[in-house]
Amino acid sequence: MRKILSAFIILSLLCFVPIPVHAEEKDTWEDEMIYFIMIDRFHNGDTSNDYEVEVNDPRAYHGGDFQGIIEKLDYIKEMGFTSIWLTPIVKNEPKGYHGYWTEDFYEVEEHFGKLEDFKSLVEEAHNRDMKIILDLVVNHTGYQHSWITDPEKQDRFHEDQTIYDWDNQENVENGRLAGLPDLAQENPETRKYLLDMAKWWIEETDIDGYRLDTVKHVPKDFWEEFAAEVKSVKEDFFLIGEVWHNDPNYVADYTKTGIDSFVDYPFYNEATRIFSNSDQRIGRYMHSIWERNTTLYENPFVLGNFIDNHDNKRFTRSVLENGEDPITRSKLALTYLYTAPGIPIIYYGTEIAMDGGEDPDNRRMMEFKDHELITYISTLAELRKNHPALTKGEFNMLVDQIGTSVFLRTYEDEQILIAINNTTENQEVVLTDEELPTNSKLVAKLGEDTIMKSDYGYVLHLPKETSEIYVVKEVEKEDMTSSSNIWYYLVTGLGVVLFIIWYVSRKRRV
Repeated sequence: MRKILSAFIILSLLCFVPIPVHAEEKDTWEDEMIYFIMIDRFHNGDTSNDYEVEVNDPRAYHGGDFQGIIEKLDYIKEMGFTSIWLTPIVKNEPKGYHGYWTEDFYEVEEHFGKLEDFKSLVEEAHNRDMKIILDLVVNHTGYQHSWITDPEKQDRFHEDQTIYDWDNQENVENGRLAGLPDLAQENPETRKYLLDMAKWWIEETDIDGYRLDTVKHVPKDFWEEFAAEVKSVKEDFFLIGEVWHNDPNYVADYTKTGIDSFVDYPFYNEATRIFSNSDQRIGRYMHSIWERNTTLYENPFVLGNFIDNHDNKRFTRSVLENGEDPITRSKLALTYLYTAPGIPIIYYGTEIAMDGGEDPDNRRMMEFKDHELITYISTLAELRKNHPALTKGEFNMLVDQIGTSVFLRTYEDEQILIAINNTTENQEVVLTDEELPTNSKLVAKLGEDTIMKSDYGYVLHLPKETSEIYVVKEVEKEDMTSSSNIWYYLVTGLGVVLFIIWYVSRKRRV
């Protein structure tokens, strides 16, 4: 009897052992979440390279370096980021803190550290399963590049002319952007130099991708060769381009060059306008962007979505100009950013609602402090990581009212429902069989509510200026799953009965 009792006790305890759930293996870039760092303005980890640093001058070096990023890798990973995009690391001329005034394409900027320091950064990131994307500029050099005064290299540049007609593609490609010497990629020597340089950085440092600066200022035939060359070095190497243009068709045309993805400026324009102010309609504009992207791009899920970057005033500044609360507005914007199709890109400082006007005010030195947005971003990242519907799922707008939207992401048998109340009033939304034809329950992931289907449908109560993410769970399937617990109760109950029988029989013998 004792052996039988012991067996039942062990079996009962096994019922408490959780069955591990394995997240889907990541195999595409659409699963990534990117943290964007301006190196000089992030964290000063090595004061020995602080040459001519002046923190009170917004156009001077402030001291951020590779070591500073290494020291904050865990901070970045804990927020859920899987990739880091860095501004250019090549040697720049004085005041080139941002990295876009190249002095030497093969040297590392001394303010940031040495080549070995950067290799250590890449290695440390890879050890944490994070990728490194490096910003690369092949359109121009700095104002003082050595080729400019070399008589034998004058043909490596286009003639000194400004961009006077932004609708003239030849002028856009051959003119000087902000007066910067414009490289002539049609020159075989220039082209070979740039292609060899791009491949060298991959081979030397094992980086995982390039963010390509000023794509529209460089001929498409160059990008075609560029994409083929860099991918010959590393097949899964990722190319995300910057085509700063408001016409989606113009941007999408560059996909023919082999560039994998682009930072989505049309998304940025609408998202910042909508979420920086209350009572703005969401669905009509954001859903139209998605529908357009599905027709323009082979894989629209890898487009880079953002609400902040180093070229525009910060999202917080737009919110403040509208007389709104930055934390409230940021949470709404971030919810959409992490649940809409595309790769979320977060500019350093967004996680603390950093303020900043136009360049260079939008490039302030990072402050590391506890902030509720850090926790909020971590929560959103965890949801995105665990639910493929948020990275690969189809996008369907169910409700589009003034300021209130409900949309559904669907991938295979998983459904995620996102509700956003962008108004200053509490809202009630009812989803009938027409919007959500299923017998399910909605399990909230930002809050703790579970919504069961009523005679009217699913009734969502959305407090003002808040959002919620629901996992749609089939009731029937859950009942079947929960019924497996019956075996636990049967086994446990039988064990108790046997124990009582054993105990009583023992007492009688006594």
